[in-house]
Amino acid sequence: MGRPPQDASQRLARAHRILDATADLVLRWGYDKTTVEDIARRAAVAKGTIYLHWKTREELFVALLRRERVEMITEVRRRVGDGPATLRDLLRLLALELLGRPLMRASILGDSEVLGRLTRQKWDGTAEAELGGGFQTYLGTLLKHGALRSDLSPAEHVTTFVSVLYGFLTVSPMMPAGYRPSDERLAELVADAGGNAMEATGPATVSATVSGTGTDPASAAVTRAVTRATLEYVDAALEAAQRKLRVSLGFEETDRFEEHEENKENAR
Repeated sequence: MGRPPQDASQRLARAHRILDATADLVLRWGYDKTTVEDIARRAAVAKGTIYLHWKTREELFVALLRRERVEMITEVRRRVGDGPATLRDLLRLLALELLGRPLMRASILGDSEVLGRLTRQKWDGTAEAELGGGFQTYLGTLLKHGALRSDLSPAEHVTTFVSVLYGFLTVSPMMPAGYRPSDERLAELVADAGGNAMEATGPATVSATVSGTGTDPASAAVTRAVTRATLEYVDAALEAAQRKLRVSLGFEETDRFEEHEENKENAR
């Protein structure tokens, strides 16, 4: 008992079952009150089996958050692919997904009721990790096509993006009840604030083209280029998130991992 199955797909499926149980219990009781024994009982595995996957409870929880990020970016990618994708679209969808996923929301807000003492520990949930190494390349592409303000440096664009996205999400819970917008409206405010602060202005902007007020060929070409850049950035971010999740799952067989993830997505 407790030895990992020889079949890699069974081992991966079992790891996901353990993560499912962990998510349910942490959201119900909080991290501090959730024990490995509780998780093992919920997942119908031996306690020692969990330690075959992760050495500590903290490593288990990091794996859970990494899986949440993969699922979040996967949904952003699906929705971005439905139409023209601008910086505003990216901000709105990221905000919606962060707000709609309790564990991700708790990690951003430092919710001690959910995360417990993990709020005092460092993991890879920093803004840099969330955005990924390709973010500055993405911004550079937007700038090249005149879709971003040229009077801001790359660092200032990154600072603005992160400040708007995380600032709105962090401040909203502090507001009086009557001043708290719905999650959908808050995501729209994030998109508007970020777009107004970062996007170039003028009749040939991406936003004008998407809204139907800019119809000349040059504007349409910019929209296509920005949409392509946004999709490429989200794809790169998803690949990076999946790579980190594979590390947390101790799974080196990439093809079988991706096959399992694809089967799980198709089953939804």
